[in-house]
Amino acid sequence: MPDIPWSRPTQAAPDAEVYVMASRFETAGLVGAVRFFLKAPGIVLQIRKAPGAHGVALRARVLRRTFLTLSAWEDRDALYRFAGSEPHRSSSRAAAAFTKESAFTFWTVRADELPIGWEEAERRLAEQKAAS
Repeated sequence: MPDIPWSRPTQAAPDAEVYVMASRFETAGLVGAVRFFLKAPGIVLQIRKAPGAHGVALRARVLRRTFLTLSAWEDRDALYRFAGSEPHRSSSRAAAAFTKESAFTFWTVRADELPIGWEEAERRLAEQKAAS
């Protein structure tokens, strides 16, 4: 499946510190994966319009039932405001019914280090899993 490549809704000052989130979702079955996949473009569009969003990307592996997200934000509050807004809030609650496993990791980088690569995101998610 094609990825949704990194896009930068707003440009942060190069020396600004941005808040990055990587997530990994695995659905319990293929039907859940298809549901997740069909909702994903709308959520990515929502991020692109969200105040404080500095970047977003999605890696969709529907047949493996695995999805990775990567986003960069002005600060943690901007991310939390987005997460609590619609349609993301309702979509994430609905996805919980068919999600087998999820993981999140957060860190900060200078804005001139964006975009973050998938290798970095996956490494940090693996470290998070190993630590728990």
